[in-house]
Amino acid sequence: MSSRSGSTREHESSGQSRGHSASPPVPESSETETEGLIFYHMDLYGSKERFDIFPEELPGRGDRSLADTRRESVSSSEKVPRSQEIGYDMEKEVAELAKMYGLDEDREKELELLGGRVEMESRWPPARTQKAGSQGSIYNASKSSTSVKDQSQSTKQQGLSGEASQHEDQSKARADDEAESNIWSREGLSSGGMSDEWNSQAVSEEQEEEEEEEVANVFCSTCKIPIRAFDKLFGEHKDHEVTQLPSALESEKEEIHKNICKLEEQIAQMENVASHLEEIFLTVEENFGRQEQNFEVHYNDAVQVLAQKYEEQLEALGEEKRQKLEALYEQLVSSGKHLDTCKELTDKTHELFLENDKAEFMKAAVTMVDRLQEFLKQEVNLELSTLPDFEERVIDFSEVEQLMNSINAIPAPCAPVINPQAPNAATGTSLRVCWGLFSDDTVESYQLCYKPVSNERHSDEQAEHTLKVKETYCTITNLLPNTQYEFWVSALNASGISPPSERAVYVTAPSPPIIKSKKIRSCENAALVCWESGDINPVDSYTVELYKLTDEENDDIITESIVGIPNCEVLIHLQPTQKYHICVRAQNLGGSSERSEPVLIHTTGTCFYLNEDTAHPLLAILDDGFTISCDELENPECDLPVYDNSFTRCIAILGSLIPFPGKHYWEVEVEEDTEYRTGVAFENTPRHGHLGANNSSWCIRHIITPSRHKYEFLHSGMTPDIRITIPPRRIGILLDYEKCRLSFFNADIAQHLYTFNSRFQHYVHPCFALETPGILRIHTGITIPSWTALP
Repeated sequence: MSSRSGSTREHESSGQSRGHSASPPVPESSETETEGLIFYHMDLYGSKERFDIFPEELPGRGDRSLADTRRESVSSSEKVPRSQEIGYDMEKEVAELAKMYGLDEDREKELELLGGRVEMESRWPPARTQKAGSQGSIYNASKSSTSVKDQSQSTKQQGLSGEASQHEDQSKARADDEAESNIWSREGLSSGGMSDEWNSQAVSEEQEEEEEEEVANVFCSTCKIPIRAFDKLFGEHKDHEVTQLPSALESEKEEIHKNICKLEEQIAQMENVASHLEEIFLTVEENFGRQEQNFEVHYNDAVQVLAQKYEEQLEALGEEKRQKLEALYEQLVSSGKHLDTCKELTDKTHELFLENDKAEFMKAAVTMVDRLQEFLKQEVNLELSTLPDFEERVIDFSEVEQLMNSINAIPAPCAPVINPQAPNAATGTSLRVCWGLFSDDTVESYQLCYKPVSNERHSDEQAEHTLKVKETYCTITNLLPNTQYEFWVSALNASGISPPSERAVYVTAPSPPIIKSKKIRSCENAALVCWESGDINPVDSYTVELYKLTDEENDDIITESIVGIPNCEVLIHLQPTQKYHICVRAQNLGGSSERSEPVLIHTTGTCFYLNEDTAHPLLAILDDGFTISCDELENPECDLPVYDNSFTRCIAILGSLIPFPGKHYWEVEVEEDTEYRTGVAFENTPRHGHLGANNSSWCIRHIITPSRHKYEFLHSGMTPDIRITIPPRRIGILLDYEKCRLSFFNADIAQHLYTFNSRFQHYVHPCFALETPGILRIHTGITIPSWTALP
């Protein structure tokens, strides 16, 4: 301890100003190694130079910031002459100094203990008395060795990276200052220069000052107040949840914004409520006016009923009086007449007694006796015909009471207004009817009535249907397709039922049309589709929908829609070698029907059907629709019933018309032992003649002779002289409208047989005929073979 005190005193006496060099307080054996070390003046009583060298004040506690003092520390290290660094090992010198003063182990321990306490780094002890001189010497030596180390490190870093290492030097200097501050405290306590009580009081005073001056930088979510980070580590908020102050600020702003939005919503709601209250206020006034008017009407009605009752009772009482008086008067008159007769008989009887002549007396007496007897036989009603008392009459006040009771009741509603039919409001079996009530009347329910519209005279006799509904709309089901219905509606409440609305006519959608699949004609680029309506009543138009099918997907994707078709037939242009699904919808004012059953069309070749109306009675069409047969030919002109358009002599049949320009190809499968004719013919070809025998038909004819099979190509009864050596079993027929050609081929061997060159003025029908019992099979929808091409 004596050597340390002497060294300290020597340093204090020699180092009076910043920048003067002096020998460190080490043993004499090491004095030669202290060249190049710089020791700064250390005033333990708080000189200004000391704070310049060791700037540890927090920002805001003085006029100088931490960054400014760091820059001064680094600048002072840069001022060391390079000549002083040459000639000794600075790292070794620093290590020896640290070992001598016991700083190597203590420094690491102090850094571990105080590494997280950032707030305590920059605190220096207050000014002390001269009793702490020995502690100041030790602190100064430690400070000098640390400063030398900082100078060496700063010089090396500047040589390697220049200005880029300044931040790292500042961090190291900050850590060294923490250790030095704690070393001072530890050495001072060990030497007895500062008591525990004084140390605790000094630290407490500085903490209070810092708490007053330090700005809060975190937010305590538990207490909802801003706090310092130190309070989170060591204060009462240690176990509380905290967030960064900027984050808490943004969160509070967002919460305030949400509350403002809610407040604006409440304001809007209150404004709506106020507006609604104003409407209610006006409604109350209107209801009062209506109730007042209703009361006045009911009061007038009650007074009128009472007056009517009074008049009726008074009239009835007067009638009763009249009847009584008339009855009494009649009885009085009758009594007077009876009394007069009695007086007359009495007088005559007295006169008879005065008669002296006996004969006369007897004559008169007999007559008088008869008269008296007859008179006395009459019954005399001595009772009063009527009583003087009048019937007690009671006035019926039930109607008046009912009127009085209905004063506070709501009036019966006005008549509703039924809406016209809306688009797409109908299906084939249902209708959606809507109406409205353009008044403020109270309505409990509605009564909807409807009946089908009939053109017959007794349309009123149609059954009416009634429905009771709560809403102002109703969907009626189980109706007939494409049918008109008449609707009217009334409103009901407790007071009664309103007058009915005006009547409105609604119409249901049509039924799906029915496509005649066996009547479809098609070729490579077109199709003629026919259908029939599913309803009795006519429709407005039809819509045809095309769905093109591919190998990748077979979903129904509408390729094309043809709308506004007035008839049950349409010619559709298609793409070759494709498959299509075709559906038809019917349209009317009520809307569109459901799709018809789809039909599949292949545009690979020409397709047609056989017209049964043209078939000879002996010709039969098999179930497939493309095979004809004949069992007997003994009497072709038989008595079987025929159609007006049927063949009568030739056992033949026409196919449907081929109305498509271009080329058309089909094949006929024949039997070798059957005689036949096949070709084309106009619509007006004679039905009583043979095919090929006129100028309206062209055909190939097969005839079996004893020597060979003979083939003729007939038109107008003429044929060229052509010999065919190989009888065809499958005849190909190519019709070319554009080149005006009709060609025949042996399809089995791809052999051309003959070609007619004729200008077809009209579209033609395929035609087929049997001249001997047998069958013919027609094949359609065949792609035109390449070998049919002619030069």
